[in-house]
Amino acid sequence: MKLLEIQAKKLLTLHSIPVPPNGGSIRKPGDLPAALKRCGAAPWVLKVQVHAGGRGKAGGIKIAKSAAEAKNLVSEMLGMKLVTPQTGPAGVMVHELMVEKPAKISKEFYLSVVLDRKSGRAALIASAEGGMDIEQVAESTPGKIIRMPIESFGRLEDFQARDLLFRLGLVDADPKKSKARAVFFKNVVKAFFALDAQMLEINPLALTPNGELLALDAKVTIDDNALFRHPELAEFDDPKNLTFSEREARKAGISYISLAGSIGCMVNGAGLAMATMDILKLHGGAPANFLDVGGSANVDQVSSAFKIILSDKQVKAVFVNIFGGIMKCDVIAQGVVEAVKKIKLSVPLVVRLEGNRKAEGEKILKESGLPIASVSGFSDAAKKAVELAK
Repeated sequence: MKLLEIQAKKLLTLHSIPVPPNGGSIRKPGDLPAALKRCGAAPWVLKVQVHAGGRGKAGGIKIAKSAAEAKNLVSEMLGMKLVTPQTGPAGVMVHELMVEKPAKISKEFYLSVVLDRKSGRAALIASAEGGMDIEQVAESTPGKIIRMPIESFGRLEDFQARDLLFRLGLVDADPKKSKARAVFFKNVVKAFFALDAQMLEINPLALTPNGELLALDAKVTIDDNALFRHPELAEFDDPKNLTFSEREARKAGISYISLAGSIGCMVNGAGLAMATMDILKLHGGAPANFLDVGGSANVDQVSSAFKIILSDKQVKAVFVNIFGGIMKCDVIAQGVVEAVKKIKLSVPLVVRLEGNRKAEGEKILKESGLPIASVSGFSDAAKKAVELAK
């Protein structure tokens, strides 16, 4: 579960990680006066709350120097479509803003804790080159990126915190300030583990003129598989922050992630789904989504999955790739046939069935009389889907 900045900052505060004072969220113009009152005197920063980076460059962060200016900005920003490199050309609709006090900044840094899948443990990543252009720093000068493995589960060791201060140039002549900064880093790591996070990013991390560290922006992604341990996070689950397809997939109990390609994918099993996306790329295509119907899907779920894929207007072909183990190929075939009949399919469809009840599934497809390309080989089926999507 991805959290909005305002949600992430609320959690950081609970873990003793300083953030700028804020007046809460604004979801309609009438929320503004109370939010400004909670925030304090002008000026204020108004930030759109969406699950995407690059908001500042896209016009999603504005400064208001008066209540009248803030009112105009709220009217302008609520309901706007924000387009950033992370949203793609379609952009995302803005339903919520956050108002907070601007911070005085002496220097900006980058800080995150992530799951390092290569080493199988958490890693702290930091850089003295923080701010909006951290991606460029990582690409052009990777030596400026500090990567520190978290060896001890759930905590940053004292020697690691000291090393981090030294490498970031944050050792202060006042030992109390140095200690406070070390505690900041240790609290970030503690929060990452306490929240069962997959990522906790602070960018920029600001050093203020009085020598304190402040989280100016924050992104947190919680492991969905651990949400049962965090009932307190239920309030952050807002369906409006999901796309139509993501909302429908959640209702149907289907794992779905929208991508930017043109070939819709329906697969059973996450591993096969990723392999399917890889082989499409290998043959010159691009997947429009990750969709795993799971190992025990029924006809209704398969039909729902098909509708979700086809709700994406960028889809030019659909590739159904099923290995029948627990999942029966004839169930998939029946779901495909029902969905195609209801939706009146207007794009090419390639289906590959292998395994449990394969023959029965292929018979259902053949006898349906629908224009479905049934291909046996994995590579051949992928090539066919790429060819038909052009």
